[in-house]
Amino acid sequence: MSAIIRNGPRLEDLSAKRFDDQSLQRLRHLTWKNPRQAAAQIVCILMRRDRARFRWIYTLLFAAMLTAPAQLFTQDVTSARLRNAAHLLTAGNLKGAESELQPVLRVTPDEYRALDLLGVIRILQGRENDAQDLFHRVVAIKPDFASGHAHLGLLYVQMDRPGEAVPQLREAVRLDPARTDASVALVHIWRQQAEAATTAGDFATALALLTDARKLAPKNADVQLEFGTAALRMFLWQDAIEAFQQTLRRRKNDPVAIWGLGRAFTGLSKFEDARQQFARYVAMRPDDSSGHCALGMTLAALERSREARTQFEHSIKLAPAQTESYFRLGLLDLDSKDLDSAATNFRHALEHDPKHAGAMAGLGRIEFEQKRYNEALELLQKAIANDDSLRVAHYYLGLTYSRMDRKAESEQELEKATQLEHQEVEKRFTILDPGSASAPDAEPQKLHPNIRR
Repeated sequence: MSAIIRNGPRLEDLSAKRFDDQSLQRLRHLTWKNPRQAAAQIVCILMRRDRARFRWIYTLLFAAMLTAPAQLFTQDVTSARLRNAAHLLTAGNLKGAESELQPVLRVTPDEYRALDLLGVIRILQGRENDAQDLFHRVVAIKPDFASGHAHLGLLYVQMDRPGEAVPQLREAVRLDPARTDASVALVHIWRQQAEAATTAGDFATALALLTDARKLAPKNADVQLEFGTAALRMFLWQDAIEAFQQTLRRRKNDPVAIWGLGRAFTGLSKFEDARQQFARYVAMRPDDSSGHCALGMTLAALERSREARTQFEHSIKLAPAQTESYFRLGLLDLDSKDLDSAATNFRHALEHDPKHAGAMAGLGRIEFEQKRYNEALELLQKAIANDDSLRVAHYYLGLTYSRMDRKAESEQELEKATQLEHQEVEKRFTILDPGSASAPDAEPQKLHPNIRR
């Protein structure tokens, strides 16, 4: 965007249409001087704004895309008319531009460059269907003409037909990798489609779309951040780490990327690396209770129990309903054999989340330790009913059955616990998104209720 800001009118002026003739000439000068750069920047403007209000910008956009081919025209009459038509388009003189093209097409009806220019004119006249027909003719006559594919793809974007836009834009980029107008539009579409796929729970499709976007725009911090988040959902820890690190190279203090990097390190059981990221996050957002809880979890994993307890208690002070911190305090109490305090913390967790399987299992474990096997059996069965993947619940249920001389059931539960033990680290230690409403683009939410060791 810096080239336009430096050499042309301000974006605020563009949006309000408040610019003088001199500023417009400067933008036109950039269009002719560096057409692809100008086109890419104008596409960025259009992607963020209401296209209906900024249709006038299409004159500059399509002129920019057409300038490069126009510069290659030979000095014959046809080329002169095509060049004049491109200049007239840039000036917004549609009638004059068409008057230059019609004689060319009468002599050579399949002159693809003239048809392409005429298609641009039809777009600016609001005749999108006519423009579509013209661009289809262009790519049929000259399949390797990148401009025709780019124009057709961008027209489909304008018509809100992304499924048809993508193949045309892909082909334009394949034919001309420097075609930044097409690549910017492609990345925009893929990001939107990935967001829709994520909302629908189709994380694999979202990841595939963002993989394509990342290849096309490796320096786009937003694309790297979204890819990293998608990789986390698929438990692709190393991919997520690389993406978040790329984001942070471009946005040093992005809190969502820092949080995501901590999550990914946790998934690989790199708890010291994770601790450093969550400590960094907490330093940036000291009032985020979830940040303190996540930092406490990494400290607990590093057997720094006293520091972990301090973080959990601070988390509860900031947000008394922070269920996960009560649960984590209960686990620390179990480790120190303080069963009464553990039971109190587990009950606090259940007050805020009656289906918290980890807290139920914790209470069941306490009942087992106190040899109240019937009570332990009931609690552990409830925990498994809420989360069948909770290894500790199956393990203690197996031990409880053994104490009750129910050997077959005991062996079944212990075998299940062994199977779960060999599953991914994610099944034992999972952190979801920050629970702070202050997190960028994040809805307030709790940590996952089934985080466990």
